[in-house]
Amino acid sequence: MPENEGAERDLSALELPQWGRLRETGDPWDPYQLIDKDGRVCAEAQAFFKDLQAAGREDTTLRSYALDLLRWLRFLWVLDIRWDRATSAEARDFMRWMLLADKPVRVHWRLQLRPQTAAPKGPGAVVRRPPPGTLNPVTGKSSPGVKYAAATRAHCETVMRTFYDFHLREGTGPIINPFPLDRSRQASRANTHHNPMERFKHERTGRYRPKVPKRIPRRIPDEMFNAIFAALKYNRDRAMLAFWVSTGVRAEELLTSTNRDALPGEQVIGVIRKGTRDYQRVPTSPDAFVWLRLAQEEAWRRGVPRGRNAPLWWTLRRP
Repeated sequence: MPENEGAERDLSALELPQWGRLRETGDPWDPYQLIDKDGRVCAEAQAFFKDLQAAGREDTTLRSYALDLLRWLRFLWVLDIRWDRATSAEARDFMRWMLLADKPVRVHWRLQLRPQTAAPKGPGAVVRRPPPGTLNPVTGKSSPGVKYAAATRAHCETVMRTFYDFHLREGTGPIINPFPLDRSRQASRANTHHNPMERFKHERTGRYRPKVPKRIPRRIPDEMFNAIFAALKYNRDRAMLAFWVSTGVRAEELLTSTNRDALPGEQVIGVIRKGTRDYQRVPTSPDAFVWLRLAQEEAWRRGVPRGRNAPLWWTLRRP
């Protein structure tokens, strides 16, 4: 099929229907299943997920890859094109659509269960969310816009190129990857003339991969942090916030700690890292251990287990 086929395709009125879905199974051997528009499991997607799992990817990574793959398959389903018949023309139009089209507005699943009511109007109406793209005056971060972000488009392009590379190696897909590398990088080796005194550059760039701007580090003014800390009602919340800010670890990593991982004498706390799943002790502030001790005393009076292997963080209500 020629590469320029479909150049006259009208993408301005194209909308992706909510065909297919991603099903969470709860099975560690097959955590997610991609269901096509006919209600069947996509075998080509499951083979790709197994390959990712064998490479040590986390379940959250599988879910992220599956959602991007589902978006691409919906695009092909609308065009009535099989996944293994797609060419670079479809890949080009898909990336153009993600660049120019608005993101589909989905109704939250909680609201889907409620009866549809008219939205309040007038000066007394309550606006729960700021308009898309609104800049946060405290953190300086803008809210999600109506268009797909450059990072989302870049991640989707990487997932699609990896998906077709996998089936190209296995011999189960097309003989040419619809998401090729940049023309200027196909005939040469990456970092061919690399200077050992400099850092490596990301030269293996996809042809349709957008340029992602550098992100500004997340920040919050000290006075705003003090206001948030003072507004917390429980010592457990103060301890968690103090550990989270002073250590710099992810919130889900902090929740993996047990009682034996908190070492106030050494001013460190042990966590399990997300990517490598390695156990690591990270330094923290002395104030965090003060709030932790106060929270532990309150929890122990409520009957929380005191064993060394017991979880460090407990909810304030049963279970």
